[in-house]
Amino acid sequence: REPPMQNFSNLGRLRNIRSVTEDMLKEIAAEYAKGRFLLIATADIDARRAIIWDMGKIATYGGAKAADLFVKIMIASASVPGGLPPAMFDVDINGKHYQEMHVDGGIMAQVFAYPSGIRVNDIATATGARERKIYVIRNAQANPDWAQVERGTISIAARAVASLIHSQGIGDLYRIYATTQRDNVDFNLAFIPSSFNAPHKEEFDNEYMRKLYDTGYSMVLKGFPWQKAPPGFMQPAVAVAKNKGKQYVALKQLPMPHAIGIELRSRR
Repeated sequence: REPPMQNFSNLGRLRNIRSVTEDMLKEIAAEYAKGRFLLIATADIDARRAIIWDMGKIATYGGAKAADLFVKIMIASASVPGGLPPAMFDVDINGKHYQEMHVDGGIMAQVFAYPSGIRVNDIATATGARERKIYVIRNAQANPDWAQVERGTISIAARAVASLIHSQGIGDLYRIYATTQRDNVDFNLAFIPSSFNAPHKEEFDNEYMRKLYDTGYSMVLKGFPWQKAPPGFMQPAVAVAKNKGKQYVALKQLPMPHAIGIELRSRR
């Protein structure tokens, strides 16, 4: 049974997503037939599992049920726990009916690509090799921001949660990068530059969002500087130094404008 707050929560948001029409589903299904994917992640909070929905496949079914499911998944993906009510999905397994509670997939991953369990190279062997690229757009800055935290339970807890989310996002980028390197997929990353310092007064601040859009638009016009590795990633240098019969591989910081230059040495 859905919680009472679910009834008022999704009615308003459903009206706001009525732009998901039959024609829109047909267009998405047509792109799906060409091999393009539209994936949306939610979190099954009961099972503590990330769920990746194949929206293109859902669109191929067409009709009112497909449109309703499409909308419901979009709502679930934006249902921030504690701020917005969850979305409930009816499930029937072995004749037994129950409901799954889904919330914003961000509690499991801030950004995701294809599941790491899918080995693209193995699929490519069967379907034929082709150049593969991935473009990851992270709606956050890579650098941790400094802020003076008040000595209070709420302020400390809020700062800790924000720090956890930021660190999780960086970790997600490393996971995606590792997967793409395994599968020979060209990795490209974009994030909010450290030079962007517009004041962020509140969530969904229109003035802040417009300035952020203008910054991105300007960067695209100049030729967007896609990063080829996650923030701070260390890559082996070509030179190998020898010292007393032992080899040392020099690891140097990739040239990334936001990162602090570091040099480490690792024994092989």
